[in-house]
Amino acid sequence: MTDSMDTAGYEARLSDALRSLKSLLRRRWLTLSIVTVTVFAICATVIMLMGPKYEAIARVQIDPTRDPTVAASNSAQADLGSEAIETEVSILNSAALARQVTEALNLQRDPEFAPSLEPDEAAQLTPEERLQAVSRKVRDNLTVGRDRLTYVINIAYESKDPAKSAAIANAFAESYLATKVGDRVGTAEQQAKFYRDRLDELAGEVRAADSAVAAYRARAGIVEGMGNSTIVDQQIGPLSTQLATAESEAAEARATLAAARRQIAQGGLDAVSAVRGSPVISDLRRQRAEVLRNMGEVLARYGERHPESIKIREQLSALDQQIQDEAQRAIGSLEAQASAAEARVSSLRSTMRRMESEQSSNTRAAATANTLEREAESKREAYDRLAELAQKSEQNVSNTIARATIVDRAVPPASPTSPNRPLLLVLALVVACATGGATIIVQELMVAGIRSVGEFESAMGVSILAALPRVKNARPADLVVDKPGTMYAEAIRVARSTLIRLQPAPKSIAIASALPEEGKSTTSVALARMLALNGEKVLLIDCDLRRAALGQVVPSSVGAPGTVELLSGAATMQQAIVPDRVPGLDLIYVRTPQVVNEDMFGERFRTFLRKAGEQYDRVVLDLPPLGGLADGRAIAAAADATLLIVKWGSTPSQPIEASVNWLETDGANLVGAIFSMVDPSSEAMGGIYYSNKYGNYYQKA
Repeated sequence: MTDSMDTAGYEARLSDALRSLKSLLRRRWLTLSIVTVTVFAICATVIMLMGPKYEAIARVQIDPTRDPTVAASNSAQADLGSEAIETEVSILNSAALARQVTEALNLQRDPEFAPSLEPDEAAQLTPEERLQAVSRKVRDNLTVGRDRLTYVINIAYESKDPAKSAAIANAFAESYLATKVGDRVGTAEQQAKFYRDRLDELAGEVRAADSAVAAYRARAGIVEGMGNSTIVDQQIGPLSTQLATAESEAAEARATLAAARRQIAQGGLDAVSAVRGSPVISDLRRQRAEVLRNMGEVLARYGERHPESIKIREQLSALDQQIQDEAQRAIGSLEAQASAAEARVSSLRSTMRRMESEQSSNTRAAATANTLEREAESKREAYDRLAELAQKSEQNVSNTIARATIVDRAVPPASPTSPNRPLLLVLALVVACATGGATIIVQELMVAGIRSVGEFESAMGVSILAALPRVKNARPADLVVDKPGTMYAEAIRVARSTLIRLQPAPKSIAIASALPEEGKSTTSVALARMLALNGEKVLLIDCDLRRAALGQVVPSSVGAPGTVELLSGAATMQQAIVPDRVPGLDLIYVRTPQVVNEDMFGERFRTFLRKAGEQYDRVVLDLPPLGGLADGRAIAAAADATLLIVKWGSTPSQPIEASVNWLETDGANLVGAIFSMVDPSSEAMGGIYYSNKYGNYYQKA
């Protein structure tokens, strides 16, 4: 149940919104059309006058691995980071590169860029300043950006000339490559010079250190290449190691030979470990196994006496003999190894005893030698490191390979890339419609008046008796007589029909308004004439002493006394009455607008109304505005019924509400309100409904 109520409420709000939108478009369609067409025409004219521009794109790939000096190092990969790519983009966008391109292509004399300078300004510029100004203009049409997440940079240039756009884009790419190579070579030359100077200094220090080491070695008997000790000291350590190793090898050889002899005694040559472990014998046995496998197949296929069978048996015998010979050689090798090991141990022991006897006579100077050697070594290491850096710098000086390459050279575009006139025209139409919509919305927001019958009746608690359409006729009240079939006359007829059905029927009817210029006097004349046309005797009195509005609606050349003279006793009613063009309607004018201090609308006025009621069926009173004037409230209180005229869409709600409250406070009988000057297509007049359904019933005003 709740969901259905919410849905119904939403649909009702949507319907109200659509109805309000339709009403707004009906009222403001002319403004909307004018603004939309004007804005679109201006935008379309600007778009069509825009000259075509061509954009050419050159593509450059950043690839440090092209440089052989860094291709094998980790720095090449580091040079491909996002920060490095963005740095290259900034270099391509730099003013220095734009200046190089401008000079290379002589663009400072190109008409496309030179006219951008004011004539007076151009005359005062030096060649350098002119070059800088043109370079800025050239850079304005340049667009450089990374191609997504690749290592490719797009260099796009836009120009009025397709060939020029391609030439400038390529020039930026080529200048970028040349700049990168030149900058790197220049830096490398500075580094190389520094390294050469420093190497000369280190070379002298290394020579001095080596000379000191050589002199000490000569004095101490230390031979170069033997460390920081004498010959005996250098030899005795390795000799001890050699002796221990030789004794161990001799013991191992003896043990291996003894084990081989035991194995031969127990199981023959095949039981010897050296024989089993020999790779040659293993390979021969593998060959023997293959021959045996083949022999089985050959014997099964050809028989015992076939040449192939005989041949394969001979191969098997040869392999067996080779295996036997190799085993004998292995045993002989073990015996020779054991003998050689014993001989070497004996030789080393003899040498060791001799050198130990000589060691006591040698003095050691290791501390001094070590110190001198460390100093010389540190200088040599520093020299080697610097020499390596110097070599790389020299390579960079001679290396002219750029760490980037042009992937795609720019070509002159076949068609202009901008402006995209169809798209711009669509956008212009959207902007024009939006501007027109915004204009009518602003106009609508600036209107403080009430437009809807429902809104008025809900806010004020007063019924709308009729809605008088806005007409182009200079004197709308004449339509009641001249064109009784118009919508305006029909609305007056509706108001009259409502009034005469009131019980008790009002004799005196006051026509009031909250503010001036609401159409009150025109409505008074039209209503009085409609009453007279229906056979009633009607008196219309102009009670607006300060404006004398009735004379503006129904001009009269009769110089009869007016309301002021009548109420002051200076004239009788018969003297003041002026017959209208409609039979049965008499008018009393205010001849001269004036301010009267005397209370003209007190008890004397009430007495006059009673007497007039005796002579006329209806007395219509045209009141002054209620806001700010006391006369109108007094007259409304004296009348039998009061109608409040409200200018549709114009009169703010605050003065209307104040007027309603004043009338209620004064005891006036407010029987309803009438909308004046209503847009015929608005909701208050029925909108399109009346226009479509009842259009043929009305006479054109």
